[in-house]
Amino acid sequence: MLNRVCNVTKPEHPLAAFDRLDCFKLYLFDTGLLKCMAGVDNKAILLNTDFQFKGPLAENFVLQQLRGMFDTAPRYYASQNEEIDFLLQKGMDIIPVEVKAGERKSAPSFKRYIAREKPTKALRFSQMGYKKDGGITNLPLYLAGKTGALL
Repeated sequence: MLNRVCNVTKPEHPLAAFDRLDCFKLYLFDTGLLKCMAGVDNKAILLNTDFQFKGPLAENFVLQQLRGMFDTAPRYYASQNEEIDFLLQKGMDIIPVEVKAGERKSAPSFKRYIAREKPTKALRFSQMGYKKDGGITNLPLYLAGKTGALL
């Protein structure tokens, strides 16, 4: 019922070699179950733009779509001053992923990571439409299930 996403000590190929087995996040395998178990009313999601639980729901949804899409399961990266929601490995590329529940695209950790690591691709999922923003490709949340084909 749970998806375990390991933290990695380095965002490098191969991701599995840098797993921190003692540091991980747990996600429910189904976002609808998460919403139900948390007692979230649909009105709160649809009508309340400041609803704090939208972020975890969006992150869980994106992971649910990404699971099984790549040979290596998604990981996340966290250090003392930054966190990247997910790291994907496609071939030798390590692709950072940021998930935003709304249209705001302020993500200082994500931008610092990109400036430092210079990945060939970077993805942001949000409610905005498809857009290239420098080295970042923004994909609408509803396209998360097509990520593999879009890369």
